[in-house]
Amino acid sequence: MKKQILITGGTGYIGSHTAVELINEGFDVVIVDNLYNSNAGVVDGIEKITGIRPLLEVFDLCDSVRTNDLFSKFNISAVIHFAAYKAVGESVRMPLEYYRNNLVSLINILDSMKAHGVENLVFSSSCTVYGQPEKLPVTEQSPIQPAVSPYGNTKQIGEEIIRDTTSSSNTINAIALRYFNPIGAHPSGSIGELPTGVPENLVPYITQTAIGLREELKVFGNDYNTPDGSCIRDYLHVSDLAKAHVVAVKRLSDKKNKKAYEVFNLGTGKGVSVFEALKSFEKVTGIKVKYTITGRREGDIEQIWADPSLANKELNWKTGYSLDDCMKTAWEWQKQVTKSNL
Repeated sequence: MKKQILITGGTGYIGSHTAVELINEGFDVVIVDNLYNSNAGVVDGIEKITGIRPLLEVFDLCDSVRTNDLFSKFNISAVIHFAAYKAVGESVRMPLEYYRNNLVSLINILDSMKAHGVENLVFSSSCTVYGQPEKLPVTEQSPIQPAVSPYGNTKQIGEEIIRDTTSSSNTINAIALRYFNPIGAHPSGSIGELPTGVPENLVPYITQTAIGLREELKVFGNDYNTPDGSCIRDYLHVSDLAKAHVVAVKRLSDKKNKKAYEVFNLGTGKGVSVFEALKSFEKVTGIKVKYTITGRREGDIEQIWADPSLANKELNWKTGYSLDDCMKTAWEWQKQVTKSNL
């Protein structure tokens, strides 16, 4: 029986792009998702791009019995764990839901991996584990600051759970990938970021405003200690990010990892402000986006960007898309989605 890669949260934004990259590299993919913030139609997009339809199991990974049954049903060789609630602002409003969902699902996955002898885990972590860093850019050795949001804290605790599990077990090896800010969409326009409700992330907020779904873009604060007063982030294309997961799976499968638990920053190494991102979008589309400045958003940090040199060297991975490319693909995706909903 052919071995399969399990992608939890695989109909989500990053999960779906990773499914595409894995299938293109010849892997068999099984997706599990509770469709809380995504929809099953994403599988159609993955099939359209790759010509192969991944298997989709729909249930909640907080259900330990069903999670264990899933591992009995398939011949899983590695897990890429994306499934989590992921909005910083929402996590401040709903902390218990975030702790329950993000941590219980992870524990159930690790329990099932141990029970079924699955050795390899790639964990979707986040630059939020660094909090507001004292020194930029951040490296993997930068201090883990107290989290400024429950979401960020679930990623910190998640990493601790995995690290403790790998050190207590001789069987499980894991790589935590600390993402900076993924944006853009697959160049085909068949999959992309599709948040439910008002977007919590900047780029879908920009594209939805540009196409007329939102009246105006809200810029959360222009009084930060940055060159133009707006927050600074490290924006990378989602397909570049997805490719790093393929590399991580291969590294673990080929036993090339140097420790049972490894951590890598994934970013471009360049900080971009909200206003710079907006200018890039306006430049590539020729559309002026109406915006208003509102108060700072609880849980937001002022500025962060990556030092990705460890991932560049160890994983032989680096970003290929420019900021303008990212904006172009995000806009193409927004137009496709809006057209198909008319």
